[in-house]
Amino acid sequence: MSLAWQGKRREGLGATSSNAAARYATMRQHISSRLWLPSVCIILLFSGIATASLGDRLPEFKQCVEDCIEANCGEDGPSISLLHRLLFWTCPSECDYACQHIVTDQRLSRDPPYLSPIVQFHGKWPFYRLFGMQEPASVLFSLLNFLAHQHGISKIREQIPARYALRKYYLGFGYFGLASWIFSMIFHTRDSNVTEKLDYFAAGASVMYGMFYTPIRIFRLDRKDIFGNKTGTVVRMWTLLCVTLYLCHIGYLTFIRFDYTYNMAANVVVGLIQNVMWTWFSISRFRKVGRLWAAWPGLIVFWIIFAMSLELFDFPPWKGMVDAHALWHLGTVGPTIWWYNFLLKDAQEDLQAQRLKQ
Repeated sequence: MSLAWQGKRREGLGATSSNAAARYATMRQHISSRLWLPSVCIILLFSGIATASLGDRLPEFKQCVEDCIEANCGEDGPSISLLHRLLFWTCPSECDYACQHIVTDQRLSRDPPYLSPIVQFHGKWPFYRLFGMQEPASVLFSLLNFLAHQHGISKIREQIPARYALRKYYLGFGYFGLASWIFSMIFHTRDSNVTEKLDYFAAGASVMYGMFYTPIRIFRLDRKDIFGNKTGTVVRMWTLLCVTLYLCHIGYLTFIRFDYTYNMAANVVVGLIQNVMWTWFSISRFRKVGRLWAAWPGLIVFWIIFAMSLELFDFPPWKGMVDAHALWHLGTVGPTIWWYNFLLKDAQEDLQAQRLKQ
């Protein structure tokens, strides 16, 4: 869609920055009254949320969109390509996209320059689209994660016998991973209220499933020689608890309030619990067997933490496509492949130990 006009330039950054600062202070006070450690993590990792809408509140951007819609969105306006229409790009959304880059180009060319010439619009940086995808780098890196899970699932099916009790839990981990990265690709292809929620809910389900199967492996809730006839009951009760907690989480976000801070805090807390358990398991296992593979879970946890730290250094997208969030997605590909290798090695060692006992 071509636009035969230029948006009008306005100056209003100072007032907008003051509003953003006030909103951030209010948000920080609200968080601190409810949370402590999780809130610190959230504020550090996602402090950009408070100023995420700075761009779309700029007067020049609002005027640009208004002028564009008036000039182009009538009956005789320019047509939108089929690919863009399939991805639900409309004339107003095309205007919004075009104005983001018009305003960004104007701010970059200003003399004297702005301290932060590139700002976010609707909570996102002004990315360049590719085949209609809003965040092509994040889509690509989400696809790589999807393929990593797909490859891991195939290896589990091929190398772990069906009789192994933990095999079904490891496959479940893979399926939840596939689902979460599918919805991540959809969300980064076209951001909407529906795709955003599906992405968050799928990611939350994947995190919760990790919380589900982690104690089953670490404490061997599946083994009858540990819990006797109560094994099935213990696993069923644990399953019911995890499912209930997840449904309550989704129910709150869906029917009461879609609270970004709460959602992030919940995922951080559940993730931290898993990381602590796997780190403890890794240290204990390594001391017991003295083999490097036993330390892999702890090393993978530190890799994940390092990858997450990329969110601390949020920056405007390189070449208009690669930002810190995209790099975070890229940073999880390696640990995913490594994790499946650990699951395979751990299962093989466990099966060998079982054969020796027979």
